[in-house]
Amino acid sequence: MDSHHPLKAVIFDCDGILVDTEPLHYEAFQAVLRPLGLGHDYAHYMEVYIGFDDRDAIREAFREAGRSLDDAALVELMRAKAGALLQIAARGVRSFPGVVSLVRELVEHGVPLAVASGALRHEIEIFMEALGLKDAFPLIVAADDVQRSKPDPETYRAALERVKAKLGDDSLDPRACIAIEDTPAGIQSARAAGLYVIAVTNSFPAEELKEADCVVDRLDRLNLSRLIQLIQE
Repeated sequence: MDSHHPLKAVIFDCDGILVDTEPLHYEAFQAVLRPLGLGHDYAHYMEVYIGFDDRDAIREAFREAGRSLDDAALVELMRAKAGALLQIAARGVRSFPGVVSLVRELVEHGVPLAVASGALRHEIEIFMEALGLKDAFPLIVAADDVQRSKPDPETYRAALERVKAKLGDDSLDPRACIAIEDTPAGIQSARAAGLYVIAVTNSFPAEELKEADCVVDRLDRLNLSRLIQLIQE
């Protein structure tokens, strides 16, 4: 890519942006939580749990029930949920309109891409493989890589550091990089790290995503020229 290109990188969330995985995560969580009497319906999941990584979602289920949870039990439940998700994902995963075409256009024009997600690394890799996009995302920051989940900025700060290393540019302006998110927690994380944020209404209505710099209803509304225009504006 031309070093004078105004768009230096695009960093995608995974769940709810690249892949329609929230129903899969919900099913996997219920497989683990319901035997413990901690199950909940999908509406409650979408209201409370979306945007949490596995660690915080399990903690929240126990907190809501007023039950204690030690670290060893948390690790075991996370392992069980991950195993359930892999079995569910083996049946197939879905993307959203415009995702694959946008990613391929950005790759074709040499725009560095990264994933900054609350999902586990092996889950992200399985999803990307299923969509045929594994090679498009050499830079991944997953739940395994951080101590603090979104809305904390650690995930996006780590992704920015990897972009800087790839570009060999320690002075990279975060506002020359775009984050694409679908949750308020993700938007807060990316903004706190200094990125320009585009929100997509895949998971929340537009009024709940107003902290983003730009809100769209579908990723097929975007292409490289539009992303450059947004950065320049």
